[in-house]
Amino acid sequence: MIQYPAIDPIIFSAGPLAVRWYGLTYVIAFAFAWWLGRRRASVQGSTWKPTDVDDLIFYGALGVILGGRLGWVLFYGIERLADDPLMIFRIWEGGMSFHGGLIGVIVAEILFARRQGRHVVDVLDFLAPLPGIGIFAVRCANFINGELWGKPTQSALGFIVDPSKLFPTQRAEALNMCQRFGIDPCVLHVHASQLYEGVLEGLVVFIIVWVYTMKPRPRLAPAGLFLLCYGIFRFAVEFVRVPDENRGYLLFHWVTMGQILSTPMIVVGLIMMIIAYRRNEPSGNVVLEK
Repeated sequence: MIQYPAIDPIIFSAGPLAVRWYGLTYVIAFAFAWWLGRRRASVQGSTWKPTDVDDLIFYGALGVILGGRLGWVLFYGIERLADDPLMIFRIWEGGMSFHGGLIGVIVAEILFARRQGRHVVDVLDFLAPLPGIGIFAVRCANFINGELWGKPTQSALGFIVDPSKLFPTQRAEALNMCQRFGIDPCVLHVHASQLYEGVLEGLVVFIIVWVYTMKPRPRLAPAGLFLLCYGIFRFAVEFVRVPDENRGYLLFHWVTMGQILSTPMIVVGLIMMIIAYRRNEPSGNVVLEK
């Protein structure tokens, strides 16, 4: 098994200001999405200008932050809101939902599309290959924070997590895990589900959708492919990820909130792909040569 490296979640601090890996990875995520978007906009035949991408990423960033936080409160932390209403603003303490962020991005990009006079689906199709590397980066931050661990395992790919060697927030997470699983003395041997998600939902989805969109595809297909692939990988990883303590298993003693939220992504993504190839409408993102 692999010894957990226990990297300090705080990169550096100056008085009350603390720069954390979690926050930095969001900056990395938006920067990569912007760079990749500008690359795509510069391809011959693209109907996008590089400056259009600046606004696209700005709207998307707002959607991710607002939707991600509101989604986490709604899906995972609604019970805490009545006792501590201000917790909704303390993003630096963690608590962001991918599914909430996805809804936030869709709403934000609808507004962007209307402002730019573009077809909403074209905007979502253009956006589909851009977030994968950012998803990977944020999941690495979850790993550094020592949160969202997987279930106990004796696999060679598992991590040994010793609370005595951890930083305070990591230690608290590990001790809570030991209490949940009745592990005493408290030394965890667990799946690094954060890294599984980062590789599958981030890098693998990025490669699939990026390569797929290197050629013109029917309108609706790229966005559908992203939803389908992400949903499948997230659903699968949930089998080895420990569900949130205040949610547990919601159905049949194995179905998690993450799987419930990912199922519509799989269904909708598949339907979008079928519709895309049946209609075979050309994308508005590329002007095809005659």
